[in-house]
Amino acid sequence: MKFKTAAAMLALAVFATGAQATDLSFTGHFNHDNDVQSFTFVVSGTSTVTLRSWSYAGGVNAHGDTIARGGFDPILALFDSTGAKLDEQDDAHCPDVASDAVTGRCYDVNYKNALAAGTYTVTIQQFDNFALGANLSDGFAFDGVANQNFRNGFVDAAGDKRDAHWAFDILNVDTAVVTPPADVPEPASLMLLGIGALAIAGRRKRS
Repeated sequence: MKFKTAAAMLALAVFATGAQATDLSFTGHFNHDNDVQSFTFVVSGTSTVTLRSWSYAGGVNAHGDTIARGGFDPILALFDSTGAKLDEQDDAHCPDVASDAVTGRCYDVNYKNALAAGTYTVTIQQFDNFALGANLSDGFAFDGVANQNFRNGFVDAAGDKRDAHWAFDILNVDTAVVTPPADVPEPASLMLLGIGALAIAGRRKRS
């Protein structure tokens, strides 16, 4: 497993001003079947957060970009600030997500839940690399170099060949961060990054 942890000090941190809720879109590619992409997000008050993939069936993400179909079969795991696992989702099912034009299957994730104020980590993995145990530190089912090709190169649960790309939205949050080597956030998120950088600079000048 190539585990990509998200840290608040990374240059890709995305900041929203005040307590304004923000919708963020991210894209990237896995290198191996057992890669895990990690994001950290913050909500300042109780908020109905949506965690949504687009890359299995394709569609238009929150930023308005068209996402190609054909990506791997994604699953997600959600953890609180202590690393305790709160929930997992395999498939959202139709009609909560679209069906793939080739396979006819609805394998994208679309998780919605009211979350209390705090910091959370969400991970996306390929089926069936589920989180192990009750804590993020327990790892994932197919960790390790020996399992880098555990699905024979991005094959979904029904045996259909897919590819390595993913697209993921984090909606109605205050901030979110994703670590390289995932692609950078969409342009709207980059604008927020600039705002955040100015805010940091301002705080340093006043300290």
